[in-house]
Amino acid sequence: MYNQDIRNMTEIKNDEINIEKKSLNFIEQIVENDLSEQKNHSKVQTRFPPEPNGYLHIGHAKAICLDFGIAEQHGGICNLRFDDTNPTKEDVEYVEAIEEDIKWLGFEWANVYYASDYFQQLWDFAIQLIKEGKAYIDEQSAEQIAAQKGTPTLAGTNSPYRDRPIEESLSLFLKMNTGEIEEGAMVLRAKIDMASSNMHFRDPIIYRVVKHPHHRTGTTWKAYPMYDFAHGQSDYLEGVTHSLCTLEFVPHRPLYDLFIDWIKEGKDLNDNRPRQYEFNKLNLTYTLMSKRNLLILVKEGLVNGWDDPRMPTICGFRRRGYSPESIRNFVDKIGYTTYDALNEFALLESAVRDDLNSRAIRISAVLNPVKLIITNYPEGQVEQLEAVNNPEDPNSGSHIIEFSKELWMEREDFMEDAPKKYFRMTPGQEVRLKNAYIVKCTGCKKDDNGNITEVYCEYDPESKSGMPGASRKVKGTLHWLSKEHCLPAEVRLYDRLWNVENPRDEISKICKDKGCDTLEAMKEAINPNSLQVVNNCYVEKFAAELPNLSYLQFQRIGYFNIDKDSANDKLIFNRTVGLKDNWSKINK
Repeated sequence: MYNQDIRNMTEIKNDEINIEKKSLNFIEQIVENDLSEQKNHSKVQTRFPPEPNGYLHIGHAKAICLDFGIAEQHGGICNLRFDDTNPTKEDVEYVEAIEEDIKWLGFEWANVYYASDYFQQLWDFAIQLIKEGKAYIDEQSAEQIAAQKGTPTLAGTNSPYRDRPIEESLSLFLKMNTGEIEEGAMVLRAKIDMASSNMHFRDPIIYRVVKHPHHRTGTTWKAYPMYDFAHGQSDYLEGVTHSLCTLEFVPHRPLYDLFIDWIKEGKDLNDNRPRQYEFNKLNLTYTLMSKRNLLILVKEGLVNGWDDPRMPTICGFRRRGYSPESIRNFVDKIGYTTYDALNEFALLESAVRDDLNSRAIRISAVLNPVKLIITNYPEGQVEQLEAVNNPEDPNSGSHIIEFSKELWMEREDFMEDAPKKYFRMTPGQEVRLKNAYIVKCTGCKKDDNGNITEVYCEYDPESKSGMPGASRKVKGTLHWLSKEHCLPAEVRLYDRLWNVENPRDEISKICKDKGCDTLEAMKEAINPNSLQVVNNCYVEKFAAELPNLSYLQFQRIGYFNIDKDSANDKLIFNRTVGLKDNWSKINK
């Protein structure tokens, strides 16, 4: 009985330790506190609100994991809401791509909403503010309005239109949506406090004229709400309880709360108040994530589209061979804080290696081939050898690879005059051919220019993997392919797109120092070796049986995947990441 009690106590103690190890991030702790205080009737409803003006990047993945994750943890819901308040930059293509990326990451939204769903309610709210004397039409230019804003230490000055009669502002506001008013001719501003220490309170613009068809509403609207006016009200109308934003929205929060106070119309906000909380963005070394700059890369042909495997877009990482689990694991590893930090790209690559190690199918590929002839192997004989798909996964199965007299091997695996600790193919030395036999190199053949064209060896028939003689130890194991039983392939060796750790700052510096535009600065900072296409490669026939985007490990080389454009008559593979982090060694 005593021993049983000890075991029970130990199990309880271990459970307590495990609970302690699973600590909550500060956002999770805030949500827990809100629930314990029964705010919003102890309900959790979040939203992911991207603007459909480009493709999602790895930074958005962090927000997606938090927005959807918080809802999942507390039995709540997360909605997908497109912030489509700027019709000049938005497109249905981006809407569809965003939905695909979220699903690929493994999340499902409860509902799809659009800011444009609330255009009429936002319009009515703006009219309410005009009638209450809380908003006015300003006919100054954008430059004049900016100049009157003042500085953080100097109060702004009132617009000459600030005390415009309510009826006049109301009449002009209605005209803003009829097409009578030209873009830039006037705006609607909230009347708050031009002397406020918070610059966002200095009569912010809440509506402007945009004469461009909207991807959903067509030409119904010519006056569009600004983000700060639409965002909080959309949260309120939608029933959002926790509005999770990045740190640049910290100074916007008082305005967010004020507009919600204004829209409440006497309702008890304790029952339906969205609460905004901020967390740090995901910043990565050797990565540029500005949508504006990513668009330049695409439009100027510096990359091959939004899903170029060198791009930090989610679709780019997907095409390169990253798994959704590896991205989610990385986000979980770096966590959420209240201060910005620059994370090493190597951390993301490490998360990818860890995940792919357990799921990638092992196959052989030779990227720089030279012929290997086993001189004592029977002419015309072909053996079928079993190759395990993934030694980390006992349920992964196996496939067949052929072995014959003439093979392909990596040119880099042979050295005619090798140093003492060279454990690959060299005359007089034994190595094992993986899954096959031990062979001893006997020499090589060269062309007139001294280039090696063939390597010769002899095999030990008793040393086949699995046979008693296979226990003999050799220091080197090489991969190979049967010359007559493999397929040609194109292999794309992707590397980091930028040569500099912080490309955003470097591009700005180049622009300033040289007086050039962003495009020219980008061309200077970009890595000219970010893509090398190798065409004289060979891979196992088995690869042709696998679907595109399959996760692979080319043995002894790295992790790869099958490109989306690959076909049976032209196999194309993308390098996802090397087996080890060689970049840090190169750049020391």
